[in-house]
Amino acid sequence: MGDEQQLGTEMTNSADINEGERVNVSQGLLGNIPVSISVELGRTKLKIGELMALNQGSVVALDSLAGEPLDLRVNDTLVAKGEIVLIDQHYGIKLTQIVPSADRV
Repeated sequence: MGDEQQLGTEMTNSADINEGERVNVSQGLLGNIPVSISVELGRTKLKIGELMALNQGSVVALDSLAGEPLDLRVNDTLVAKGEIVLIDQHYGIKLTQIVPSADRV
């Protein structure tokens, strides 16, 4: 296999994998690992006093403009952008752009 190692159902001791080697992990192994997915509409910064003054009915302005794509984050890493859709009575996101792997740092 050259400088690639295949991981199946058994895990390999990390000492067996040299730095810089590429490791292939089966999709079956990864398929059961949970991740957190969130959709971000926008962000803002508030002073603590402003935060403490918020109450029901308060409006907080965000940095994004109406119509801008939403950010789809997996474990807090931006992986895609998209637009909001309605599926029955639930919100969803239609992906319009996938962030290249090199930009996911």
